[in-house]
Amino acid sequence: MVGREDSVEEPLNREPPIKALVSSFLTKNDAYDRNHGAIRHLSASTHTVRVDGLVNKPLSLSIAQLQRDYKQYEVTCALQCAGNRRHTMRTLLKEVEGIDWGDGAVMNCRWKGPKLRDVLLKAGLRTDKAQSTGEQRKMHVAFASQQECQEENWYGGSIELDRAMREEADVLLALEMNGQTLSDKHGYPVRIIVPGIAGARSVKWVDGITVQQEESQNHYQQRDYKILPPEAVDMKSAEKFWDSSPPIQNMPVNSVIARPLSGERVERLPQKTVMVEGYALPQGDEGPVVKVEVSGDEGKRWLDAEIVEGKGEKWCWVLWRAHVRVENGKRRFLSRATDKGGNTQKEHSQWNLRGVGYNGYGESRDVEIV
Repeated sequence: MVGREDSVEEPLNREPPIKALVSSFLTKNDAYDRNHGAIRHLSASTHTVRVDGLVNKPLSLSIAQLQRDYKQYEVTCALQCAGNRRHTMRTLLKEVEGIDWGDGAVMNCRWKGPKLRDVLLKAGLRTDKAQSTGEQRKMHVAFASQQECQEENWYGGSIELDRAMREEADVLLALEMNGQTLSDKHGYPVRIIVPGIAGARSVKWVDGITVQQEESQNHYQQRDYKILPPEAVDMKSAEKFWDSSPPIQNMPVNSVIARPLSGERVERLPQKTVMVEGYALPQGDEGPVVKVEVSGDEGKRWLDAEIVEGKGEKWCWVLWRAHVRVENGKRRFLSRATDKGGNTQKEHSQWNLRGVGYNGYGESRDVEIV
């Protein structure tokens, strides 16, 4: 599951060890990589972003213009692959199609750049109808990158225009990540960041933004990253469901146990407890995470964990920990998160062929307590 930076057939796809991932609130040196083609190497001095479609004034914006002509915003948010935790769905529920992501296909970063809303206001929405919230919900903003991909000769995705135009939605044309210029791997010189929505829509190396009546028609919007119904049991039976199934957008509330890992041997602390730690994420735009609970007795009793970092931040993950009292022997630990919107993890989520959006309880199995 690594691949090569220069490969279309076997692109770079990797995740960090989960313990390393949660060692800091901001993900700096070990962020996950998700690609459908080779890494693009672009020049900020020549790259432009085209803004067109249902706008009054099509734009062609250089990186210098994006830096100079628009207010710069900083937004700290988690960015998560739709297939994060696919391995858990595959092993606990049933076989799925797709890269065998563990729990580490997520990053929590501070992004900086102009808001997409400001750019679209500068271009002007073309019809009076599109000025109303109701009409914006029927329209879309599509993002494109001219990147040769495994299934398509470009990469694209889209979100509802209403989401893009909401001031509080914080959708960015990001130029920086954690105070530094974007790296090539993470979309230099400019990428889209859509907080709360599956990372597939946060298009890297973006060169086209189009306001339109329909969703992006790109393969990765129409034929991938969808929660197909249970009747789609293989790629052949899935064919009739692609057009009728909506693309995954908002990611679900979630939590993961990073310490101890399944199969580890752990010594109890003097208080006859074990330290359990992990991360938790809110659902879509319904953050922040307000509670994380942990169980060491198969869910009979739940203990409130301490939120160590990220408390009160709408788009971020939280890092949490709990001292759980347990007896010696083999034990299983569970975690569940609740966000401000009242969304709480269930024991399992719906199986789907592509293994996306899994948010069953966080789990660490067969931990030997001594």
